[in-house]
Amino acid sequence: MQPSINNKQLKDIIKTAVSEVLEERQDLLQGAIEAALEDLALHQAIKEGEKSKTVKREEVFKVLEGKA
Repeated sequence: MQPSINNKQLKDIIKTAVSEVLEERQDLLQGAIEAALEDLALHQAIKEGEKSKTVKREEVFKVLEGKA
């Protein structure tokens, strides 16, 4: 017969495992947070862009090239 694990024991084992992974692989958490922040910033930029007036493509490239 296999030993049984109750919910609290399982929860403690999972917490310990996740904690160890985050300590050993901080780069994983950092990468996930960076990606989430980039996604939020892109979302905000898109929302702001939807509220602004439209401009011609040539005007955008003039600004990007420093000719405006």
